[in-house]
Amino acid sequence: MNIIAWVILGLLAGAIAKAIYPGSQGGGILSTIILGIVGAFIGGSLYSLFSTGSLQLAATSLSLPGLLIAVIGAIIAIYLWGLLSRSRSV
Repeated sequence: MNIIAWVILGLLAGAIAKAIYPGSQGGGILSTIILGIVGAFIGGSLYSLFSTGSLQLAATSLSLPGLLIAVIGAIIAIYLWGLLSRSRSV
């Protein structure tokens, strides 16, 4: 997948995940894109683990199922970022 498609998928997945996840995450459009791209890799890797049984670093494609997997991965990324940032502030 080329970089333009990754940015588009990241923006869509990050925005949808931020809208779904409860609470305030903060950050601007750049953090939303990065969050969505990381979510696409997390979701794609988990999908390949569950479907093939082996863990591979893979991103999802720019399609409706790929967007759904990327949103799920972005929600996981928001949760993990919340755990990391909370433990540093204490």
